[in-house]
Amino acid sequence: MIVFTYSGQGSQQPGMGASWREHPSWELVEEASEEAGRDLAHLLLDADADELRQTRNAQLATFLTSMVILDAVERVGVDAAGHAGHSLGEYSALTAAGALDFGGAIGLVVERGEAMQSAAGERVGTMAAILGLDDDGVEAACEATAGDVWVANFNAPGQVVIAGDPDAVIAAGEAAREAGAKRITSLEVSGAFHTPFMASAGDRLRVAVDEADVRPPEGIVVANVDALEHDDPEAWRSLLNAQLTRPVRWHQSLQRLSDLGATTFVELGPGNVLTGLVKRTLKEARRLTVNAPDDLDRLLEELATTPEAAPPELHEGEHLFATERLVVSPCAGVFTPVEDLAVGGAVSAGQLLGKIGNEEVRSPFGGMLMGWLALDTERVTSSQPIAWLQVA
Repeated sequence: MIVFTYSGQGSQQPGMGASWREHPSWELVEEASEEAGRDLAHLLLDADADELRQTRNAQLATFLTSMVILDAVERVGVDAAGHAGHSLGEYSALTAAGALDFGGAIGLVVERGEAMQSAAGERVGTMAAILGLDDDGVEAACEATAGDVWVANFNAPGQVVIAGDPDAVIAAGEAAREAGAKRITSLEVSGAFHTPFMASAGDRLRVAVDEADVRPPEGIVVANVDALEHDDPEAWRSLLNAQLTRPVRWHQSLQRLSDLGATTFVELGPGNVLTGLVKRTLKEARRLTVNAPDDLDRLLEELATTPEAAPPELHEGEHLFATERLVVSPCAGVFTPVEDLAVGGAVSAGQLLGKIGNEEVRSPFGGMLMGWLALDTERVTSSQPIAWLQVA
């Protein structure tokens, strides 16, 4: 079972979109710029580290990069049965699963970034990573410290992030060191995220979340707040708002996905932090990262090495695994399939499958046609799945 994971704030880096500029998936940047009313290509191509460090910029840039990469991965026919994102990445996970539409998600990410940056300006806060001490030990260090300090991220066994008042964070770090922590590392952040310091951001974001169109996700999406999967849109509204002031239970989320059958975790975003956290948490899991177009071929090669069968309860085409690929629409329009290709028939790489208007739809790989995912004369959108092939 394949799970896509999505980067959070802190993974951004200057020029992170440069390798995607000539890729067809770059069209999402133009769409997002119109939605946000900002030049988002600038953030992905030209912004320096200081500009990207601003919360309002970091969140938009990271979310958009993950969405460009997701679109590119889907274009080569790889899909996932589950999704999970770290903090901001939860918005990417919900968008990938269809719970949020792309335009609506852009609006929410804009509001979230602005709200959190504003809240960080109301009260000085900081964060620090505690390495080499278990969750209970770090929580005990925070509770024993006078002042405002809390656990903000349960990232991996032996890797916990605390946040709060700067003096209290230092004191809790020293208490953790006395309890056996091997290293305390200050983080360059603008606020104490995922703590009560973000309460005003939660109040502001709640209005936007309540107005958003939230649908039941397709497939599994595990939430940061409780490390459980949810289908109810109203539950997700509450979880998205609660996420701002509650700790990210990341390694618990990974463990839950593993318990549900996940074996392969593919990080989609500008960094590889989550890949490292999977390694620390689930030592037997397969870990892959897609940062640049060159990673797409490597992804297909890696997934093809150990074919996995879909669980019998899944419907045809609902989730695709290592030996299955999607052919997606190159544009929007009315789809007309070729007349002489039936389900079960052989398809060669480059073979014509149909047309969308005057645009040809050709398979980028060879295999057996397992089913049509778009009907004759159906109006489809760009990147919408058209056909399902088994390639091995």
